[in-house]
Amino acid sequence: MKKWVLVGAGLLALGLPAGAADVAVDGGPYSSSPTVSAPALTDQSTVELRWDNGQRRWSVAWYTGAGSWVGNDFDISTLDTSYVKILKYKYYTRGAWPNQGWEGMRFAVYNFGGGVPGSRLWPTSGGGYFWKASGGINAHIWVEFDINWTCPSVKFLAAQEQFYNWPQCDPFSVDNNATFLRHSWQYYGGQWAPNEAFEGYYNLMIRVWVETGIEYPGVTPSSLGRVKALYY
Repeated sequence: MKKWVLVGAGLLALGLPAGAADVAVDGGPYSSSPTVSAPALTDQSTVELRWDNGQRRWSVAWYTGAGSWVGNDFDISTLDTSYVKILKYKYYTRGAWPNQGWEGMRFAVYNFGGGVPGSRLWPTSGGGYFWKASGGINAHIWVEFDINWTCPSVKFLAAQEQFYNWPQCDPFSVDNNATFLRHSWQYYGGQWAPNEAFEGYYNLMIRVWVETGIEYPGVTPSSLGRVKALYY
């Protein structure tokens, strides 16, 4: 097992599971609180889905970014709606560690109907949607981007791939709740597993804004008429 590096924390991690061998972690000042951006959506039909408590404990970066994913699973059936439109993807990161500036990541939504991450639902082609934050803000910060896509599954995983290798990359974050809520996952070495590798803190700071009460796009009466015209 390789040494697990705690950058800036002044600690040595011992007895970590195998998945922790290939990551670097920044603890910042331990007592610091994140700058949480105010919600941009105010309509009552919109909901922010999250598992984190809003307080960062670690910023984490894989040494090898390609094929290294983390994500949170969500179940929108608890919202008493059949479908949701995923409006925004939101995650907590840092622009000044491990390097100065933003590099970007790839993002995707996976099916979670079987209790583990399954096939990719969005985007429907390619290896993921690439997005990079802009501007000169280098502090710990929430960043977000628009998706505006209706999810066909009531259970899904919102995930991000680091994509670039250390240190030319952006980190993801886990909160300071030591109780693992068992909704955060990592994909490393070719398989998904619960996110249990980061020095006692596991809940990922990944959120999504959704709009409830959405009808899934399907065959409408008008389009059905066009389909029938091909056969009759």
